[in-house]
Amino acid sequence: MTVLPMIDAFKGDLVAIRHDLHAHPEIGFEEKRTSGVVAAKLEEWGVTVHRGIGGTGVVGIIEGKRPGRRIGLRADMDALPMDELSNLPYRSTIPGRFHGCGHDGHTTMLLGAARYLAETRDFAGTAVLIFQPAEEGLGGARAMLADKLFERFPCDEIYGLHNSPDLEPGQISIFPGKGMAGASFFDIKITGAGSHGAMPHRSRDPIVVATHLAAALQSIVSRNTDPTKSAVLSITQIHSGSAYNVVPEEATLAGTIRFFDDAVGEMVRTRLRKIAAGAALSFEVEIDVDIRDIFSVLDNHPAETGYFTEAATDIVGAENVLTEPRPTMGSEDFADMLQAVPGAYCWVGHAGTVPLHNPSFVLDDGILPIGASLLARIVERRLGAA
Repeated sequence: MTVLPMIDAFKGDLVAIRHDLHAHPEIGFEEKRTSGVVAAKLEEWGVTVHRGIGGTGVVGIIEGKRPGRRIGLRADMDALPMDELSNLPYRSTIPGRFHGCGHDGHTTMLLGAARYLAETRDFAGTAVLIFQPAEEGLGGARAMLADKLFERFPCDEIYGLHNSPDLEPGQISIFPGKGMAGASFFDIKITGAGSHGAMPHRSRDPIVVATHLAAALQSIVSRNTDPTKSAVLSITQIHSGSAYNVVPEEATLAGTIRFFDDAVGEMVRTRLRKIAAGAALSFEVEIDVDIRDIFSVLDNHPAETGYFTEAATDIVGAENVLTEPRPTMGSEDFADMLQAVPGAYCWVGHAGTVPLHNPSFVLDDGILPIGASLLARIVERRLGAA
């Protein structure tokens, strides 16, 4: 493993930054303190800073020693709306807020790359550092794009990464093509008629309809989806009722649809609406369905994947770079940036086996100089020596 020596020398500073961000997590579009820390560090290192992009996003610009191409590097900043169950000395100080996906680490890695690139500037071109808000299903990438991110800060290529407890420490997974699923979120509201719990014949019971739908919707994947193509439909919430002896008036369900093919995603959404409409007719209730497109399919561009693979090989060695396809049904809104600018996304392994979005998740600080070195190295490789 060849972590860039300058980055290795200030890894203690990176750990301190990450622990501070971890102790003060902020969810999507509320990252005021986080973006303030990011902007202050960039300005301290002589980076030109632009604030308020897409809400709370930050863009830093580092000019090389002479003009050239423009390479974008992106990190997400937001935490999750959940409690942390670790006993870390730097655990979250804010109830209901937790960096349970490691975005504090991603932000720190990009800051590490920024410090290195700002101090060396040994490249011909421009590094565009994109610190994105609201990745966790709130559309932060789309907000930055709507704020004319790439018109204001043009990029010829763009690169991003994510930590992975599913890989061994020091391993990097990167491959061309579809790597993460597109996703829709849905809410279903059932309005029936309430009654005394002892007299259900006087009701149109929304709970019976909700449980019917929860089972019936699973037939979309098992019976309507081509078995050679992947899809997931998960009911993740059911809410209804407030008493033991009352059949309630309403029930709601919510969940997510995942897919690698946009046509499959549209088929699932269409079937969901039709099944809900059929249930409304059968049970004589009203059913309202709201489905929202949240994530696009993340599709790595072949050439840029090759460039990123070369940079990864420089840092962790060819034996630790995994290039076989490992697509996941998880989603990532960096996908929207990849639809606007060619680029690639990779996963960096670290110690620990607790999965992402688990209240006991712990990010291994040893990943910080690796990720920072990788991001800095892709700039050096693509922009060359000045």
